[in-house]
Amino acid sequence: MADPMPQILKEQAQEDRGETARLQSFVGAIAIGDLVKSTLGPKGMDKILQPMGGDGGRSNVTITNDGATILKSVWIDNPAARCLVDLSRTQDIQCGDGTTSVVVLAAELLREAEQLISMQRIHPQIVCQGYRMALEAARKALDGIAMDNGKDSAKFREDLIRIAKTTLSSKLLSHDKDLFATLAVDAVLRLSGTSSSLEAIQVIKKPGGSLADSFLEEGFLLEKRIGVGQPKKMENCHVMVANTPMDTDKVKIYGARVKVDSFEAVHEIEKAEQEKMKEKVEKIKKHNCNVFINRQLIYNYPDQLFREAGMVAIEHSDFDGTERLAAVLGADIVSTFDSPEETKLGFCKMIEEVMIGEDRLIRFSGCKKQEACSIVLRGSSSHVLEEAERSLHDALAVLSQTVKETRVVYGGGCSEMWMAKAVDDLARTVEGKKAAAVEAFAKALRQIPTIILDNAGMDSAEIVGQLRARHTKGEKSTGIDINEGGVGDMGVLGVMESYLSKLSQICSAAEAAEMIIRVDDIIKCAPRQRAPGM
Repeated sequence: MADPMPQILKEQAQEDRGETARLQSFVGAIAIGDLVKSTLGPKGMDKILQPMGGDGGRSNVTITNDGATILKSVWIDNPAARCLVDLSRTQDIQCGDGTTSVVVLAAELLREAEQLISMQRIHPQIVCQGYRMALEAARKALDGIAMDNGKDSAKFREDLIRIAKTTLSSKLLSHDKDLFATLAVDAVLRLSGTSSSLEAIQVIKKPGGSLADSFLEEGFLLEKRIGVGQPKKMENCHVMVANTPMDTDKVKIYGARVKVDSFEAVHEIEKAEQEKMKEKVEKIKKHNCNVFINRQLIYNYPDQLFREAGMVAIEHSDFDGTERLAAVLGADIVSTFDSPEETKLGFCKMIEEVMIGEDRLIRFSGCKKQEACSIVLRGSSSHVLEEAERSLHDALAVLSQTVKETRVVYGGGCSEMWMAKAVDDLARTVEGKKAAAVEAFAKALRQIPTIILDNAGMDSAEIVGQLRARHTKGEKSTGIDINEGGVGDMGVLGVMESYLSKLSQICSAAEAAEMIIRVDDIIKCAPRQRAPGM
């Protein structure tokens, strides 16, 4: 009798091989694409994300159509689906926009690959080779239609506004996209040189009013108030940003007690504490600063000493606000005050208290980092404000990347159709089974405008057919006119996208699809055993 197969994996570990493993990967990844594809395009639908709250159903509900937000909020068990979730997160970090498109394109590439592998019996490695050839052709086609107005500031600003409008067209802010596109472009163009960091742009949400009441405020806004009795307005401010305890020093031993036998002894302890705090304040004053901003609380006695010295003291600024404030003022965050000559103070021309809605805020004008600005969002509810912030962040991120890579391409499905035409042309020259994979890549690219039209309730087969015919004639700027329900010139309609974002979408989607196509084995570890009694 033959020996049984040796046990390699631990007991209760699972392994799926061959067709079973490949099918699990394809089904999971395609399901993720189907989950978010209804949110694609200007007429995409929103989704409600309700967490499993244990507080009686009062958990925060999120309403959004942002692909990255949806996917990072969903618990995924399928490993291939997790790859697409990570793909969306990476696209969000790199470009800010295109998080839904990259997942949908990857899912469509896998859908086509599944047909080739299961129906036509084409080996996965041949499919991957065909996809690589198609990707190279698509990249060359995208390079060919890219436009660069980076050297003409007026035309480049117009390109940025068009990109911002296109990005915001599929968001909550679509009805006020002219206002928010201008706000986003004005904020990004303040960034110096080729800096793509958005730390100098602050977004503040204030309930009340409507989205149309939002505005751009030059300078930095801090959601705190100046201390009682201190000047509400000060010019030529030398600012110290600190993270230090400014309360009564306590005994730092848990459970420690100090016993005294008289009230005089209590007074002596309090007097010693005050002297210690006064010494700390004197050290701060030696830095020749007239504004002191602390991450922690400032108690009454040190606040009184600052007031008597004619200084402005601001307490309990939140951590993110402190970091951002130190960056825009050009200051270091300090915690010790023994070396005034080594401490770097921040500077701004004026500090004053202002009213926004029903709240008082502190405005820092003329900051050392001149590009600092704040966008104040107004809205009817917290849900509206949160979605508006997500939408505006996408626009700011894609604009900041476009300032670095100034090339732009036409949107509205135009770029995908032109790349699909180039890939189809390549397929006619490829011999063997790889030609089928190249054609499948082109078909997946055409699914992007098809899904955009389906989400708008239009006849996708008719309009995509018209687009294909126009692009075959060489009309590179023809895309979807979503308002008229037909085809139109994207140059006339002003529908543009970032070249860098579009390039990242097709490259990332193709790489993720190839990685999943090559899978032929899924191994799941044995579950962790609970200790007895648990």
